[in-house]
Amino acid sequence: MVMTKKKTGTAGIGLAALVGAGAAALLRVMIPLYEGEVLRGYADPVGIATKCYGDTENVEIGRIYSREECLRSLEKRLADHAGPVTACVPELAGYTDGEKAAAVSLAYNIGVDAFCRSTAARKFRAGDRQGACAAFGMWNKAGGRVLPGLVRRRADERRICESGLDVDANHALNINPGD
Repeated sequence: MVMTKKKTGTAGIGLAALVGAGAAALLRVMIPLYEGEVLRGYADPVGIATKCYGDTENVEIGRIYSREECLRSLEKRLADHAGPVTACVPELAGYTDGEKAAAVSLAYNIGVDAFCRSTAARKFRAGDRQGACAAFGMWNKAGGRVLPGLVRRRADERRICESGLDVDANHALNINPGD
């Protein structure tokens, strides 16, 4: 069975062109860590057909995928999410790599439409960058229940989001200035 989702990306534009090389590099590490690597089509904990690194597009349940297929798919799907994220929050263009990567990571997990309607997106658009980073924690549920993995992921995304901000950056990175 093949499950497809509506295409939401900017066709033909690479990830680095959309969010910059630094944010693209962060995303290529973050998403596999958060989503895990499953080289077959399966149903996720809430029943969504998924493959590779959390990819929900063109999934064939039970099919085996090569690592190379999954890496190509990851790059495409990240760009598919980054395009609409940067379109709904154009202010991200002037923000840090951490903010961009965290925003795309959140959208990759909750969907572009949900991200664009989120408090985080609204706060980014308003210039409340710390408030936007803090709002990531609101997205800790799947199927109506809080999942410990999502709580950890949102805390990590918040730290990444806050890492380049001047205000309270030491707290965001868990750095003691006396060290």
